[in-house]
Amino acid sequence: MLLLWGSLSFSRGITGSLKKFCFIVMERLNSNLYLQNCYIMKENERLRKKAQLLNQENQALLSELKQKLSKGNSKGNSANTIPDLNLSSSSNPNPSNSSKP
Repeated sequence: MLLLWGSLSFSRGITGSLKKFCFIVMERLNSNLYLQNCYIMKENERLRKKAQLLNQENQALLSELKQKLSKGNSKGNSANTIPDLNLSSSSNPNPSNSSKP
């Protein structure tokens, strides 16, 4: 009976140590996931700001284009001044900006 009691005591010690080990591993994993999440949120914010700036630039360019088109229409040669906006993206009217992303 004493041998049985000793083995139960030993197994409880292993279970306690295993629980502590698992707790430590889970805490480290949780910390790593938390840091990854912080990095992802920071990157998302950076990309959101970049997208906002690009959108503002697009709106300004669209406004400029509309002004140019309306000036062209007022001169009476509207059929010749409307550019084809459906050109493929591979054609670059300004080759000096071709290396710009």
